[in-house]
Amino acid sequence: MRQQTAIGQADAERRLWLSMLIDAMEEAARPEIRSQPCPPAVLEGLRAQLAKSVSRYPFAA
Repeated sequence: MRQQTAIGQADAERRLWLSMLIDAMEEAARPEIRSQPCPPAVLEGLRAQLAKSVSRYPFAA
């Protein structure tokens, strides 16, 4: 029973994460948002993230 509850909770968390991602993408797609310049600090952070090497197992401890 506990395993089913844990699986159900994990599924709910995934759905919540996906819902939040969709909301963020819809917000970012709005023309008034897209027309605003992106702060340099955000671009620097994105560049740093993209420069990192890719792990084959990103969730492994």
